[in-house]
Amino acid sequence: MPSTLFFAIFTLALLAGWVFVSFYRKHMQGENAPEQKADVTILDKQSIDLPDAEPGQEDQEYWIYVQKGRIGPKREFQVGIHYFHALSPGDKGTMTYQGDKFLHFALKR
Repeated sequence: MPSTLFFAIFTLALLAGWVFVSFYRKHMQGENAPEQKADVTILDKQSIDLPDAEPGQEDQEYWIYVQKGRIGPKREFQVGIHYFHALSPGDKGTMTYQGDKFLHFALKR
């Protein structure tokens, strides 16, 4: 086999690895992700106790579970205590997020 074939396969494998890593970082981890808005429905919310919280730190995490549209994908976002108490399951509105980071929720009445 010619060495150019090995070089081409090696180059394509490196390119595929780089595309995968950049896609994963942007869409799964939220690095350099664009700010997006979506109309969502709050499905549920949950507070989770943190067993190893230091004194003076939050001893709970607050999460909301949302769905885009009626049959859209379901996602979860960690929110602050104020949003957690202000939102209830069934609320609909426009959520602003960046990757997996929750930014804002505007309730529709």
